[in-house]
Amino acid sequence: MAWDEALLAAAPAAGRAVLRFYGWTEPAATFGYFQKIADVKDMTTLRPLVRRPTGGGLVPHDADWTYSLTFPPGDPWYELRAVESYRRVHEWIQVAFGQMGVATELSPGCRKEEPGQCFLGAERFDLLWQRSKIAGAAQRRTRDGLLIQGSIHPPPGINRSDFEKAFCEVARSEWGIEWQPPNLEAAFLNRVRELAREKYSQREYNERR
Repeated sequence: MAWDEALLAAAPAAGRAVLRFYGWTEPAATFGYFQKIADVKDMTTLRPLVRRPTGGGLVPHDADWTYSLTFPPGDPWYELRAVESYRRVHEWIQVAFGQMGVATELSPGCRKEEPGQCFLGAERFDLLWQRSKIAGAAQRRTRDGLLIQGSIHPPPGINRSDFEKAFCEVARSEWGIEWQPPNLEAAFLNRVRELAREKYSQREYNERR
Protein backbone atom coordinates (compact mmCIF):
# COMPACT_ATOMS: atom_id res chain seq x y z
CA MET A 1 0.00 0.00 0.00
CA ALA A 2 2.89 2.34 0.75
CA TRP A 3 4.41 1.66 -2.66
CA ASP A 4 1.15 2.43 -4.44
CA GLU A 5 0.54 5.67 -2.57
CA ALA A 6 4.09 6.78 -3.32
CA LEU A 7 3.72 5.88 -6.99
CA LEU A 8 0.52 7.92 -7.22
CA ALA A 9 2.20 10.96 -5.69
CA ALA A 10 5.14 10.55 -8.09
CA ALA A 11 2.96 10.11 -11.19
CA PRO A 12 3.32 13.72 -12.47
CA ALA A 13 7.11 13.51 -12.29
CA ALA A 14 7.16 10.04 -13.86
CA GLY A 15 5.09 11.31 -16.79
CA ARG A 16 4.05 7.83 -17.88
CA ALA A 17 2.05 4.83 -16.71
CA VAL A 18 3.61 2.49 -14.15
CA LEU A 19 2.64 -1.17 -13.75
CA ARG A 20 3.56 -2.99 -10.55
CA PHE A 21 3.07 -6.70 -9.86
CA TYR A 22 3.43 -7.69 -6.23
CA GLY A 23 2.62 -10.45 -3.75
CA TRP A 24 2.19 -11.17 -0.06
CA THR A 25 4.60 -12.75 2.40
CA GLU A 26 1.71 -13.94 4.59
CA PRO A 27 -2.08 -14.29 4.35
CA ALA A 28 -3.67 -10.87 4.82
CA ALA A 29 -6.58 -8.72 3.68
CA THR A 30 -6.96 -5.16 2.50
CA PHE A 31 -10.13 -3.13 2.74
CA GLY A 32 -11.47 0.02 1.17
CA TYR A 33 -10.46 3.45 2.41
CA PHE A 34 -14.01 4.32 3.49
CA GLN A 35 -14.92 1.02 5.17
CA LYS A 36 -15.40 0.70 8.93
CA ILE A 37 -12.90 -1.53 10.70
CA ALA A 38 -15.59 -3.08 12.94
CA ASP A 39 -17.47 -4.29 9.87
CA VAL A 40 -14.31 -5.57 8.21
CA LYS A 41 -13.22 -7.59 11.26
CA ASP A 42 -16.51 -9.51 11.12
CA MET A 43 -16.01 -10.38 7.45
CA THR A 44 -12.75 -12.32 7.65
CA THR A 45 -10.38 -14.13 10.00
CA LEU A 46 -7.40 -13.05 7.90
CA ARG A 47 -4.87 -10.83 9.63
CA PRO A 48 -3.29 -8.36 9.26
CA LEU A 49 -5.96 -6.02 7.96
CA VAL A 50 -4.63 -3.04 6.00
CA ARG A 51 -6.64 -0.04 4.79
CA ARG A 52 -6.05 0.65 1.09
CA PRO A 53 -5.63 4.13 -0.38
CA THR A 54 -8.39 3.18 -2.86
CA GLY A 55 -12.08 2.51 -2.28
CA GLY A 56 -14.00 -0.72 -2.72
CA GLY A 57 -14.50 -3.60 -0.33
CA LEU A 58 -12.61 -6.30 1.52
CA VAL A 59 -10.11 -8.29 -0.56
CA PRO A 60 -8.51 -11.49 0.81
CA HIS A 61 -4.86 -11.95 -0.09
CA ASP A 62 -4.33 -15.61 0.68
CA ALA A 63 -4.17 -17.01 -2.85
CA ASP A 64 -4.51 -14.05 -5.21
CA TRP A 65 -2.23 -12.14 -7.57
CA THR A 66 -2.07 -8.39 -7.03
CA TYR A 67 -1.03 -5.53 -9.26
CA SER A 68 -1.34 -1.76 -9.47
CA LEU A 69 -1.39 0.77 -12.27
CA THR A 70 -0.71 4.49 -11.94
CA PHE A 71 -1.33 7.07 -14.65
CA PRO A 72 -0.28 10.75 -14.63
CA PRO A 73 -2.68 13.61 -15.42
CA GLY A 74 -2.98 14.00 -19.17
CA ASP A 75 -2.69 10.29 -19.87
CA PRO A 76 -5.71 8.98 -21.84
CA TRP A 77 -6.52 6.60 -18.97
CA TYR A 78 -6.69 9.52 -16.54
CA GLU A 79 -9.38 11.13 -18.69
CA LEU A 80 -11.65 8.07 -18.58
CA ARG A 81 -14.67 7.90 -16.31
CA ALA A 82 -14.22 5.42 -13.45
CA VAL A 83 -16.53 2.83 -15.00
CA GLU A 84 -14.67 3.06 -18.32
CA SER A 85 -11.22 2.57 -16.79
CA TYR A 86 -12.62 -0.33 -14.73
CA ARG A 87 -13.91 -2.01 -17.86
CA ARG A 88 -10.72 -1.39 -19.80
CA VAL A 89 -8.40 -2.94 -17.23
CA HIS A 90 -10.55 -6.06 -17.03
CA GLU A 91 -10.75 -6.32 -20.81
CA TRP A 92 -6.95 -6.20 -20.74
CA ILE A 93 -6.82 -9.09 -18.26
CA GLN A 94 -9.43 -10.95 -20.28
CA VAL A 95 -7.34 -10.77 -23.46
CA ALA A 96 -4.24 -11.92 -21.56
CA PHE A 97 -6.08 -14.95 -20.21
CA GLY A 98 -7.48 -15.61 -23.69
CA GLN A 99 -3.98 -15.79 -25.10
CA MET A 100 -3.31 -18.50 -22.52
CA GLY A 101 -6.36 -20.48 -23.61
CA VAL A 102 -8.58 -19.44 -20.69
CA ALA A 103 -12.03 -18.15 -21.67
CA THR A 104 -13.46 -15.45 -19.39
CA GLU A 105 -16.22 -12.85 -19.60
CA LEU A 106 -17.08 -9.46 -18.17
CA SER A 107 -19.90 -9.37 -15.66
CA PRO A 108 -22.99 -7.79 -17.27
CA GLY A 109 -24.36 -6.38 -14.02
CA CYS A 110 -24.25 -6.19 -10.25
CA ARG A 111 -24.74 -9.38 -8.21
CA LYS A 112 -23.83 -8.76 -4.57
CA GLU A 113 -24.06 -11.68 -2.16
CA GLU A 114 -22.23 -10.09 0.80
CA PRO A 115 -22.04 -6.27 0.77
CA GLY A 116 -18.54 -4.98 1.46
CA GLN A 117 -16.73 -8.11 0.24
CA CYS A 118 -15.25 -7.75 -3.22
CA PHE A 119 -15.12 -11.41 -4.23
CA LEU A 120 -18.57 -12.47 -3.03
CA GLY A 121 -20.83 -11.62 -5.92
CA ALA A 122 -19.82 -9.44 -8.87
CA GLU A 123 -20.27 -5.91 -10.10
CA ARG A 124 -20.55 -4.73 -13.68
CA PHE A 125 -17.33 -5.31 -15.63
CA ASP A 126 -15.75 -7.59 -13.05
CA LEU A 127 -14.00 -10.52 -14.76
CA LEU A 128 -15.74 -13.91 -14.52
CA TRP A 129 -14.53 -17.45 -15.12
CA GLN A 130 -17.18 -20.15 -15.14
CA ARG A 131 -19.59 -17.58 -13.68
CA SER A 132 -17.37 -16.84 -10.66
CA LYS A 133 -15.54 -13.56 -10.14
CA ILE A 134 -11.78 -13.86 -10.61
CA ALA A 135 -10.71 -10.22 -10.99
CA GLY A 136 -11.75 -6.97 -9.39
CA ALA A 137 -10.18 -3.58 -8.80
CA ALA A 138 -10.45 -0.34 -6.85
CA GLN A 139 -9.51 3.15 -7.96
CA ARG A 140 -8.45 6.53 -6.67
CA ARG A 141 -8.18 9.67 -8.77
CA THR A 142 -6.39 12.78 -7.48
CA ARG A 143 -4.71 15.81 -9.01
CA ASP A 144 -1.53 13.72 -9.08
CA GLY A 145 -3.01 10.95 -11.22
CA LEU A 146 -5.05 7.76 -11.26
CA LEU A 147 -4.30 4.69 -9.14
CA ILE A 148 -5.86 1.30 -9.89
CA GLN A 149 -5.27 -1.56 -7.45
CA GLY A 150 -6.33 -4.96 -8.71
CA SER A 151 -6.67 -8.52 -7.42
CA ILE A 152 -6.82 -11.68 -9.53
CA HIS A 153 -7.93 -15.06 -8.20
CA PRO A 154 -6.61 -17.17 -11.08
CA PRO A 155 -8.20 -20.32 -12.47
CA PRO A 156 -6.33 -23.50 -11.48
CA GLY A 157 -3.28 -24.51 -13.49
CA ILE A 158 -2.28 -20.99 -14.57
CA ASN A 159 1.31 -19.91 -14.00
CA ARG A 160 1.67 -16.38 -12.66
CA SER A 161 4.84 -15.50 -14.57
CA ASP A 162 3.21 -16.66 -17.82
CA PHE A 163 0.20 -14.46 -17.11
CA GLU A 164 2.34 -11.41 -16.30
CA LYS A 165 4.23 -11.89 -19.56
CA ALA A 166 0.96 -12.16 -21.51
CA PHE A 167 -0.43 -9.09 -19.72
CA CYS A 168 2.57 -7.00 -20.76
CA GLU A 169 2.48 -8.37 -24.31
CA VAL A 170 -1.17 -7.35 -24.70
CA ALA A 171 -0.27 -3.76 -23.82
CA ARG A 172 2.61 -3.84 -26.28
CA SER A 173 0.49 -5.16 -29.15
CA GLU A 174 -2.69 -3.17 -28.40
CA TRP A 175 -1.26 0.22 -27.42
CA GLY A 176 2.38 0.13 -28.48
CA ILE A 177 3.68 0.28 -24.90
CA GLU A 178 7.36 -0.48 -24.48
CA TRP A 179 7.92 -1.45 -20.87
CA GLN A 180 10.99 -0.11 -19.10
CA PRO A 181 12.31 -0.76 -15.58
CA PRO A 182 11.63 2.21 -13.30
CA ASN A 183 14.34 4.55 -12.12
CA LEU A 184 13.76 4.56 -8.37
CA GLU A 185 15.59 7.36 -6.62
CA ALA A 186 16.61 7.23 -2.98
CA ALA A 187 14.07 9.91 -2.02
CA PHE A 188 11.25 7.81 -3.47
CA LEU A 189 12.36 4.65 -1.66
CA ASN A 190 12.67 6.60 1.58
CA ARG A 191 9.10 7.83 1.12
CA VAL A 192 7.86 4.26 0.66
CA ARG A 193 9.59 3.20 3.87
CA GLU A 194 8.19 6.21 5.71
CA LEU A 195 4.61 5.47 4.60
CA ALA A 196 4.96 1.79 5.52
CA ARG A 197 6.42 2.59 8.94
CA GLU A 198 4.32 5.58 9.97
CA LYS A 199 1.00 4.92 8.21
CA TYR A 200 0.11 1.51 6.82
CA SER A 201 1.61 -0.51 9.68
CA GLN A 202 -0.07 1.66 12.30
CA ARG A 203 -3.22 0.57 14.11
CA GLU A 204 -4.27 4.21 14.43
CA TYR A 205 -4.50 4.53 10.65
CA ASN A 206 -5.97 1.12 9.84
CA GLU A 207 -8.65 1.44 12.54
CA ARG A 208 -9.39 5.13 12.08
CA ARG A 209 -13.04 4.39 11.21
